[in-house]
Amino acid sequence: MSPNIELREGACIISDAHYSPERPELLSLIEAIHAKTIQVPQLILMGDVFDALFGSINYTYKTNQEMIRLIDEIAQETEVLYFEGNHDFNLKVVFKNVKIFPIKQQPLLCTYKDKKIYLAHGDFDAPLGYQIYTALIRNPFVLFILKYIDIFLNHLIINKIEGHLDKKDDCKKLTWFEDFIQKRFKNRFKGDYFIEGHFHQNKTLRLSSFTYINLGAFACNQRYFIVKSVQDKELLEEHQFSKER
Repeated sequence: MSPNIELREGACIISDAHYSPERPELLSLIEAIHAKTIQVPQLILMGDVFDALFGSINYTYKTNQEMIRLIDEIAQETEVLYFEGNHDFNLKVVFKNVKIFPIKQQPLLCTYKDKKIYLAHGDFDAPLGYQIYTALIRNPFVLFILKYIDIFLNHLIINKIEGHLDKKDDCKKLTWFEDFIQKRFKNRFKGDYFIEGHFHQNKTLRLSSFTYINLGAFACNQRYFIVKSVQDKELLEEHQFSKER
């Protein structure tokens, strides 16, 4: 049974920041929310917030410690929902106060006033080969083995993964995306809105059963989104974070 989650007007939604020492911009926004210079009634993290954060592999916490601490402290006073992505998973051992939603609980049906809204990172229905991979990489036994192989190799595996991820182009436009979404959601998910990240396209599409919103990646131009009044058909208001604000 799905938890009873209600979105709040003014909630802040962040997706695909791919935070790492090479991409530190998210830290300033989280510091502003923590200090309440940016006040939000709810914080929703839509996956791939970190470039590499794997529960049970302590080495991936090392460069992410300050961000982990701030998010967990924010969650002591403000509801924080975290939808695990393909770069950050098995997080219940990482955060004490955050509500964690692993891939098996996505998409999650939430409510916003009289609207039904699905939330997901975006890789919940990937091809079979990818699903097998994600199941394996999240398996505690596989992570246990990986952890000690990586330690034996002086963290060569994790450093290679992080180096590869830092070079990815997170702002690429996908010419096939609209057709893909139309086919993917045909006759699926009755509701008002479906919001996900993962694809980094920053695009809204009107489908037959709901309005589909693919979030822009924070890693691209530091975009984040605020939930507006339900009377506004766009629902989300895009913001661009700057340290100078």
